[in-house]
Amino acid sequence: MIIPVIGGSAVNEPPDPRTSLWATIAFYLRFFRMQHGESGDILARRLGCSRSSISRLEAGEAELTPEQADKVDEGWNLGGLFGTLVYYATLGHDPDWLKAHLELEARAKTLRIYEGAVIPGLFQTPEYARSLFAANGIKDIEKHVKLRMERQAALTRPNPPQVWALLAEPVLEWQVGGPEVMRGQLERLLELADLPEVSIRIVSKAEGAHAGLGGTFKIMTVGGVDLVYTDAIGGGRLARGVQETERFSNWYESIGAQALPAGSSRRLIKKMMEGTRDDSVA
Repeated sequence: MIIPVIGGSAVNEPPDPRTSLWATIAFYLRFFRMQHGESGDILARRLGCSRSSISRLEAGEAELTPEQADKVDEGWNLGGLFGTLVYYATLGHDPDWLKAHLELEARAKTLRIYEGAVIPGLFQTPEYARSLFAANGIKDIEKHVKLRMERQAALTRPNPPQVWALLAEPVLEWQVGGPEVMRGQLERLLELADLPEVSIRIVSKAEGAHAGLGGTFKIMTVGGVDLVYTDAIGGGRLARGVQETERFSNWYESIGAQALPAGSSRRLIKKMMEGTRDDSVA
């Protein structure tokens, strides 16, 4: 695929249109605007929104509504192109959900994570990740491990994202890779919890039923807009729109209300780490 080049500057560069259908919409919104010689202010007046809203739409941080798509198609005589794209994007089909999710994660200012099955990818050690990939029959394991470790550079870069993680207690108990690998993984969690931008809290099994039992999710704040990634066996999806993201935000707050404080969570992780040492010499 040949991607049209828009200008010579990398400032406010639009997303790669190959990552998702919403990214395609964002990319070509800017492309056609510049082809028609319109400024962002002119398009904002056409759509009845602010100039900053146009910037978010073209960066893939907000979604074009069906009504806005109709106005774009009419103003630029595109024969319903954007209306059709928005229609299919709204159905939720995304042929490359993982790539789109990772691109948004890398740009996020804030990440709110709930994980009920495994250590989140941003926190995994190479050995832990390698064991997971092997268990899931992933081909070219070392390539995937390398990519996962590269993602973690975001945690120590200048101006890193604020990460708030809630982990269900069983996540710490699964002996992924065996006691030695798990001990290293728990030690890594303690190291990350010392970073000023990272908060790790544990939801005790004693809490019983809670909102997180419905599944794992991650709320990513990109450009002031919340987007949600939900994981599942064999795939995942990106949830957008105020109503749906608010629903996940409410679930996150509910789960957080039942989680242990940071200090108690750290003590629990340390206790489990010491328990893996005992298991390895038993």
